[in-house]
Amino acid sequence: MADFNVSSRVDGDVNLIDVKGYLDAHTAPELENEFNKLIEKKQFKVVVNFSELNYISSAGLGVFMAYVETMREQSGDIKFSNLKDDVYSIFDLLGFPVLYEFYKEEKDAIKKFG
Repeated sequence: MADFNVSSRVDGDVNLIDVKGYLDAHTAPELENEFNKLIEKKQFKVVVNFSELNYISSAGLGVFMAYVETMREQSGDIKFSNLKDDVYSIFDLLGFPVLYEFYKEEKDAIKKFG
């Protein structure tokens, strides 16, 4: 199984999700569980920090597509920060920058919720 870890933190009313390693079909359920926990707690403002993510597959990308509508319907959103260039290129190739906001630094993404 691929090495993957997901953890979360809170900054004010914004939830921060840190993803590390390889996000693919085998590890995507861990990220889905994290989003489900946030929804149960009615926490809809999310910044995903990708600083330690080395790889993402289409299954990993699908997790964000599955949850973004729910977050936006509740006046929240999913914003992305700290992507490595090769990971960003996958998002860019599939048109994600049209649908999501990307930030170089986590603090800038958090401020956008303010």
